[in-house]
Amino acid sequence: MALRLLYLIFAELGSWLVLLGRSSAAKDVESLVLRHEVAVLRRTHGRPQLNWADRAVLAALVRRLPRWLREHRLVSPSTVLRWHRRLVAKKWTYPNWSGRPRVDETVVALIERMARENTSWGYRRIHGELLKLGHRTAVSTVRRVLKRLRIPLSPTRDTDTSWRQFLHAQAASMLACDFFHVDCAVTLKRVYVFFVMEVGTRYVHILGATTNPDAAWTTQQARNFVMELDDR
Repeated sequence: MALRLLYLIFAELGSWLVLLGRSSAAKDVESLVLRHEVAVLRRTHGRPQLNWADRAVLAALVRRLPRWLREHRLVSPSTVLRWHRRLVAKKWTYPNWSGRPRVDETVVALIERMARENTSWGYRRIHGELLKLGHRTAVSTVRRVLKRLRIPLSPTRDTDTSWRQFLHAQAASMLACDFFHVDCAVTLKRVYVFFVMEVGTRYVHILGATTNPDAAWTTQQARNFVMELDDR
């Protein structure tokens, strides 16, 4: 019994010391919170019913309390966070548009006119012409509009060469270049390797390696490689 009495006295003294260490502003905030909670409990019977004014006051004052006091209030911290999320959801509302945006009828009419007056144009060519006129429309949009209008996407071209045919005919004289990098374990630096591949034979030429592949270095490596190729 004596030990329990000593424990209660020690706990009470500890709470007094904590109270003395707090500022007067923190004590005023706690007093206001307690008074408002008492007013809410007196006003309602059973489960407390909070209106928007009660929520605003508690949300503004609770955040000023120490962490150990927030957990023993009339509302829990998770409830206050839910109020904030609900307020943000009501404030920042955006229209919920589903599906693709509607295409302007002027653009639709322009696509149809280009397709019917230029029978050799495909949907990619029409898309390029629309960009020249200032209409920023996706390629898929032009394709979808042509399908809706029942206009062939790729009309028959008697004198035009397809991109696949052009690549197949010019593959023997085409080169593709790029970089790949290797991390050196000794110098702890990244080395960039410049290579060229012959599209026709898939033969790869290593032109050089450097840690700083700037424009001047890359241009010089390309010139040296072209001089080695000569007429070939």
